[in-house]
Amino acid sequence: MIDIDLSMVNWARAQFAFTAMYHWIFVPLTLGLSFLCAFFESIYVRTGDREWRNLTKFWMTLFGINFAIGVATGIILEFQFGTNWSNYSWIVGDIFGAPLAIEGIFAFFLEATFFAVMFFGWNRVSKRFHLFSTWMVAIGSNLSAVWILVANGWMQNPVGMIFNPETARFEMNSFSEVVFNPVAISKFIHASSSGFLMASLFVLSISCWYLMRGRHLQMAKRSIIVASVFGLLSSSYVVLTGDESAYEVAQKQPMKLAAIEGLYKGETKAGIVAAGILNPDKKPGDDQDPFLIKMEIPYLLSLLANRSLDSFVPGVDDLVYGNEAQNIEGMAPKMARGKMAIKDLAEFKQAKKENNSQQAEVSLKKFKENQDYMGYGYLDTPEEAVPPVAIPYYAFHIMVILGSLFPVLFALFLFYGLKDSLPQKKWLLPIGLISGFLGLMAQESGWVVAEVGRQPWAIYGLLPVKVATTNLAAVNVQITFFMFLGLFTLLLAAEISIMLKQISIGPSEGELK
Repeated sequence: MIDIDLSMVNWARAQFAFTAMYHWIFVPLTLGLSFLCAFFESIYVRTGDREWRNLTKFWMTLFGINFAIGVATGIILEFQFGTNWSNYSWIVGDIFGAPLAIEGIFAFFLEATFFAVMFFGWNRVSKRFHLFSTWMVAIGSNLSAVWILVANGWMQNPVGMIFNPETARFEMNSFSEVVFNPVAISKFIHASSSGFLMASLFVLSISCWYLMRGRHLQMAKRSIIVASVFGLLSSSYVVLTGDESAYEVAQKQPMKLAAIEGLYKGETKAGIVAAGILNPDKKPGDDQDPFLIKMEIPYLLSLLANRSLDSFVPGVDDLVYGNEAQNIEGMAPKMARGKMAIKDLAEFKQAKKENNSQQAEVSLKKFKENQDYMGYGYLDTPEEAVPPVAIPYYAFHIMVILGSLFPVLFALFLFYGLKDSLPQKKWLLPIGLISGFLGLMAQESGWVVAEVGRQPWAIYGLLPVKVATTNLAAVNVQITFFMFLGLFTLLLAAEISIMLKQISIGPSEGELK
């Protein structure tokens, strides 16, 4: 068995978590604001109204600030695969590296090619070519997200690969299966539409500030109407894609679904928890009630998980200890078969090293019987397969509650915006002002659900996080943890400062009344 420094694992996990969460502050805004800039500029090109040009340049400036900081945090995030997660990089590099390489070569190059034209091409190229460049930046930004989420989707639902016992690596044998992985598709659609939602809230928030201050009223009103239409469509689609994403989780990661619903005992005709407070003393296998209080909608979880009102939804205890009546295998037999696979793989390697072909053939045959369970062999207890339930549970419900409110918010702003009565709605503008922060909360909560809910797996069911790390002393990761924490905090403070200054200045080329 591998000697694992759990202190180092936890520090590496914490470092990657805060880096990803910092990075995710910028990504959704990049995805959505790029398209909003393209919409604004399309209106300018069609109408010839210079106020739309000024408006476009203003939002494009904020997009550029956000884009630059996002790239910096993203590069550091990818470097961590080599520094803190070298075992992971070795084992899955043949698969995980492919979509990341395509993202860099194709999508990022597309962005970089037209980025300069988008920002510096005003009055240097034709209107239509500049508009084309803006659209290419928007498309390139979202193509980058495609390949990143293909890689992440494979981690959530590994498909299209085989394990090579000679090298102890996973190797891709079907590129199409990896790309068209249903989990990857649902993640991209949900993440991109939520990015459009986030950008719409960002525009709404800043525009409300201008209306409350009585500045740039025409720009603010126009921005709100376009953002409200985009946001209303996006937020409605987020709800639909969220349902599909939850269905994929139920089918491919039932433990994650059990965690986000606080479901310990599996149920037929299971209800979904609309709101509730978890019992902090609840542990897998005990008889305590999982909730102190809760409000439940009957049948809805069964419908969401299996598209059937009377279906059975397994809980944490069923997945950990097994449920013979529902033909669910517990963790203990999976762990036993996994440990046999690890032992047989070690014997195979030793036999190959000693040129004992007969023993190698026998060990390889035995290994292949249990290789699908090899990841479980690294777990120390069945309960280790359970994620920290409270984190994904509360994050999921924050995301759902906020996500349900956003379509109503956009509908109100669109209604009053078209009636040209927004400046008089003193009660609505402060809500719009804080909506950007609420959108960020929902975004981060969704990312926490996706990643914390997958624990303890780096590759779901195949590679635990604790086996994926680099063999480093914990102190080395602690040093870089605080270095990156300080660096990212400075970058975030710089972005906020620069953006606030630019917002205070407002649109250039004349005041918009």
